[in-house]
Amino acid sequence: MAFLKELFQKNASTLLSMGLLVAMPVVGSTSLTILLYNYQDLLHHLSLGQVLLYFLLIGVTMAFALTPTTFVALVTGFYFDWAGLPGMVVAYALAALVGYEVASRLDHGKMTTFLHHFPKADAVMRELKNESLQLIILTRISPVLPFALMTFVLAVMRIDRRRFLLGSVLGMLPRSLFFYWLGTKAQDVFALVNHPDTGTAGKLLLLVLVVISLFGLYYVFNRALKRALNRSTTAE
Repeated sequence: MAFLKELFQKNASTLLSMGLLVAMPVVGSTSLTILLYNYQDLLHHLSLGQVLLYFLLIGVTMAFALTPTTFVALVTGFYFDWAGLPGMVVAYALAALVGYEVASRLDHGKMTTFLHHFPKADAVMRELKNESLQLIILTRISPVLPFALMTFVLAVMRIDRRRFLLGSVLGMLPRSLFFYWLGTKAQDVFALVNHPDTGTAGKLLLLVLVVISLFGLYYVFNRALKRALNRSTTAE
């Protein structure tokens, strides 16, 4: 209890930000669904400048959890077909970088400083940073882990920025490509974002991604814990 009390006292702003990042995608997707219902031709026949502005905006909104990444992949696939895929990847990278920078500035290293008071937790955190590329990819692969929240958590861990960007893009591609493909096949955008028909194969794919993420994260955390304990025992 003392640990939790001190955690909340010294990291209130960080924890509050994380809570907001969990809630915002629901609000954002609902608002955008209503907008698309009223203006279904909103993104048709855009000029090059407007297309670039679209990808810039979705990069920023994904960073702040205003638009869920799955929602964006579906809509972008529907309106831009495969020609929009490179822009989608760049927007993901932008969202990851913006989220990383904002989280780093909000936290100011407070979480890692707090963990210094708890040697075992601090040791595990250091070991996880050594496995950071695997950790990032595994958190991004899962379709159930919120993009913006995971960005915040990984940034608070002070993971190397370039490794973070590489892992984020690689990890997001499998599920994003699937939902993007669904968008290209859809006939109605409103029906698409409300009831995306993933099919049996799609459901199986998403289940496999969740299982890979779950067991992969368990393996990485367990190995980090064992290494931290071994180092502690050796030091003693």
